[in-house]
Amino acid sequence: MSVALYHWEPNANSGKPMLALMEKGVTFDSHYIDMLAFDQHKPEYLAINPQGTIPAMVHNGRVLVESTAIMEYVNEAFAGPALMPDNPLERWRIRWWMKFMDQWLGPSFSMIGWSVFVGPMVRKRDPAELEAAIDRIPLPERRVAWRKAISGQFGEAELAESRRRVAFGIALLEEELGKRDYVGSNAYSLADINIFNSTYSLPLSQPDLAGRDKTPNIMRWLKRVYQREAVKRTWAMGRTDLAHRYSLIMEGID
Repeated sequence: MSVALYHWEPNANSGKPMLALMEKGVTFDSHYIDMLAFDQHKPEYLAINPQGTIPAMVHNGRVLVESTAIMEYVNEAFAGPALMPDNPLERWRIRWWMKFMDQWLGPSFSMIGWSVFVGPMVRKRDPAELEAAIDRIPLPERRVAWRKAISGQFGEAELAESRRRVAFGIALLEEELGKRDYVGSNAYSLADINIFNSTYSLPLSQPDLAGRDKTPNIMRWLKRVYQREAVKRTWAMGRTDLAHRYSLIMEGID
């Protein structure tokens, strides 16, 4: 069965199906889409996913989009270790946490990341080239987000609300991981993959909120996830300094 994955760095949304495939032992053709070069809005990629969002997976000619839905598909379509438990209550908790991340907490991490990383990286390019690239973005809401990120126009109220949500989410995750070894279950699952890909650098990105003393449960969980072979292989596929954060985080965890 042929599998092709179109992705950016092994973090956030792109990292979710990458890790799921690695955990299941599925061989896939990797197609690196440089988000900072707007590869996702070029004709070659739009022919695969007309919405211009990443990641996208092609399995036996079928195009699959939306990272969490792709993870669930991977878990059900391929042999290998189960990434969802049989227990109905645990399955509910896992889905609750994934919904919480995708619809509520994840966008706040994303806004902060776009404000402090993506925008400054991209705005160094030629303004005319940037404007032409933004005009090619198919989804209007993504055009607005890119313009805000590039021009530094996220409002202080927007950023303050994102910071509030991040603080609340970190506290909730710390509490959850005090109850069990993994998120929603005592076994590693899709919820851990989902949440790890947005929280992998908390001790670096949110030092006032997360760290060895402030969030010991999260730090133990991060170490547990970082030490998984699938995570190590996935992060080795990175091309930017995002991938280098792996060693920096591990050095700070007992």
